[in-house]
Amino acid sequence: MEVSRRSFLHFAAASVIPTPLFAQSIGPRIVSLDYGLASTLLSLGLPPVGISDLADWDRWVVEPPMPKSVVDIGSSFEVNFEILVTLKPDIILTTPYLDELLPKLQSVAKVVRLEIFTPGIGPILTAAIAATRKLAVELGRENEAEQFLARADVFFAQCRSRLEGKNLPPVALVNFMDARHARIYSSPGLFHNVLERIGVRNAWTRESNYWGFETIGIEDLSKVTDPDARLIAFDPIPPDVLPKLAQSPLWNRLSFARPGHLSILPPALMFGMVNEAMRFAGLLTDLLEKEA
Repeated sequence: MEVSRRSFLHFAAASVIPTPLFAQSIGPRIVSLDYGLASTLLSLGLPPVGISDLADWDRWVVEPPMPKSVVDIGSSFEVNFEILVTLKPDIILTTPYLDELLPKLQSVAKVVRLEIFTPGIGPILTAAIAATRKLAVELGRENEAEQFLARADVFFAQCRSRLEGKNLPPVALVNFMDARHARIYSSPGLFHNVLERIGVRNAWTRESNYWGFETIGIEDLSKVTDPDARLIAFDPIPPDVLPKLAQSPLWNRLSFARPGHLSILPPALMFGMVNEAMRFAGLLTDLLEKEA
């Protein structure tokens, strides 16, 4: 499924500031070790000079597009410090997930560490909004942040309005890890928060870890008892998963194996921030609006 022109235009308008300001942006040279923080920089009008795992941006994040001028500094756990030093960053953005790198990063530039996915932080979308504001203060971009967050609010409201009054099924959201295991998303995670914002029920009602997911066996999907529930899986799906499921007696006993009860969405980053929440909202709204 491709994102609809309607959602794409709304997302594009909501996620990045107008092009002239973006093109002329000046400010500190920033490197991000986190996808969500990197996409937020774009929405604040400060494209990073480098990010980690740039090679997989189009595989997991997709939108907003990362400018071609941005340099890949290697994976977040194996940062190429030679490239990092060459970029001469003023600021390096990181998260608690990468705390073991802090001493080495601090020898290169000022490090700004923002907490989003941490134990006890609560709903991730709320944490992401708070982190956006904190980042904006660090960068002197408070007005841009408030404008971006206001556009995000409008976008979520538009998605909710498009779905209002339709007979919507509850949805279970998964990434297939292999033909026997999946990650399933629920409270307090980012995707669950989006479902609440746009008025869609999560079919998986069990609380997850603070990242917003739990790893389950395929057989655990039988715990979704609502016969109308829809299973939504995200790309990329390992190439052997769907063929193996089609041959699996276990899978074929599940209600999700019935025609029309499994849908595949393009990639959406579950461990992201506001932009990634908006992308997921747009993709899901397109799907449910089309099939309601």
